[in-house]
Amino acid sequence: MEKRSVPGSTEQKSKRPSRKLSEYGRQLSEKQKVKEMYGLRERQFRRFFGLAVRTAGSPGENLLSLLERRLDNTLYRLKMASSRGQARQIVVHGHVCINGSKVSSPSYLVSVNDQISLGSGISKSNAFIETVIEKRMKTGIKVPEWLELDRKERIGKMLRNPVRTDIQAPIEEYLIVELYSK
Repeated sequence: MEKRSVPGSTEQKSKRPSRKLSEYGRQLSEKQKVKEMYGLRERQFRRFFGLAVRTAGSPGENLLSLLERRLDNTLYRLKMASSRGQARQIVVHGHVCINGSKVSSPSYLVSVNDQISLGSGISKSNAFIETVIEKRMKTGIKVPEWLELDRKERIGKMLRNPVRTDIQAPIEEYLIVELYSK
């Protein structure tokens, strides 16, 4: 019996030569990768890029620093959520306090010396604490140097602004800057 190739199958696609991405394609791909990583939409991303350009220093490094300082990302980095999406949901539902005040905006920029804690409602939920927070706290993932975590009290503190060397992700931020500079 003869094998028939189905249109769109991997057999047929492998015959086509792969095309090299253009410079614009590489830039766009890098931007999309970072947007996806931090869970942002285009408008939010542009807002953060605008802030990064207006801040003194390298726009690419400023952008990454701003994205790392977002409340949802900071909560994820403090091991209080298993993903950025879950951290975003925790924030939106009003379960996070900054310096004792409830904050419900995931894009809130955490400042130096801000104290991040879980609200009293979620702290009483033993199921959430056990399945998410305690499980993640036990993993070998370290809290970044720019953050401090009190494991017993489940309180985090931002010690300093994150710098490029703190971000381990393979991001080529100069491509994003070039894309928006056109």
